[in-house]
Amino acid sequence: MPEKTKSIWMDGKLVEWGKATTHVLVQGLHYGSAVFEGVRCYDTPNGSAVFRLEDHMQRFDQSIRIFGMNMPYSVKQMCGAVLETVKDNELKECYVRPLIFGGEGGFNLTHRKTPVHVIVAVWAWKDYLGQESVKKGVKAKVSSFIRPHQNSVMTKAKIAGNYVNSILAKQEAEDAGCEEAIMLDALGRVSEGSGENIFLVQNQIVYTPPKETILEGITRESVITVARDLGFEVREEHVTRDQLYGAEEVFFTGTAAEVVGVREIDGRNIGSGKRGPVTGKIQSAYADAVRGKTKKYESWLTWVK
Repeated sequence: MPEKTKSIWMDGKLVEWGKATTHVLVQGLHYGSAVFEGVRCYDTPNGSAVFRLEDHMQRFDQSIRIFGMNMPYSVKQMCGAVLETVKDNELKECYVRPLIFGGEGGFNLTHRKTPVHVIVAVWAWKDYLGQESVKKGVKAKVSSFIRPHQNSVMTKAKIAGNYVNSILAKQEAEDAGCEEAIMLDALGRVSEGSGENIFLVQNQIVYTPPKETILEGITRESVITVARDLGFEVREEHVTRDQLYGAEEVFFTGTAAEVVGVREIDGRNIGSGKRGPVTGKIQSAYADAVRGKTKKYESWLTWVK
């Protein structure tokens, strides 16, 4: 449970945290008919700023359209709702969770006529994969649960029900003593983590799986830009499991995880068994970008006034 804050934006207005409730018979609870986003707000030298806010809200809107739900708010309105919620809760730095879910009365496995509710919640959240993960990297396990085929569910949308797959994979990884899972696609190729995109480094070249079988992360796109600006070649290519084992470095990227190295996969040390130098450079440059310390990336920030 996130730490309680002052308010949550719900269906067009701010309400007290404890009053942002719904009925137990909503469709979103029973069938997973919900779509969400993950966004971060950072404390910068010029005040609080939300990272790539419009891009995240555009992806939120796109996910909703892919799923076929009826969205009552525009991208611009959702951007405003995020800023309003962050400001009202007086958090300099926080995680932001927009969510739309099917409401009461939708029990015939269709959401075309089901009413929806839309919320934006914020809470303090720093190290998704643990405090030591940033410097040391994490242990990962290739999951026995594969990422769903793109025609079995809509894998390009952040649909809540899709994440049952991620829950199973991450729990299996934790039961094996690891912090994160690595998912393969239906053809046995490396896809992504349970909640992150994945990269590997070999001979100073950065590789990442192509877009066809992944959720296209905004952090992933940002890291590709940062890596290229640092002078690294980045290639989007299919990656095999054994390529991960033999890589000099592996790292995850995501809104929650940010940039985190992988020190071990399936009991095998990756490189030296700790965060690698290329990962460290990208991690540091990304951290500076999101916190307003690099002028060239200021367009990625929306200030909370």
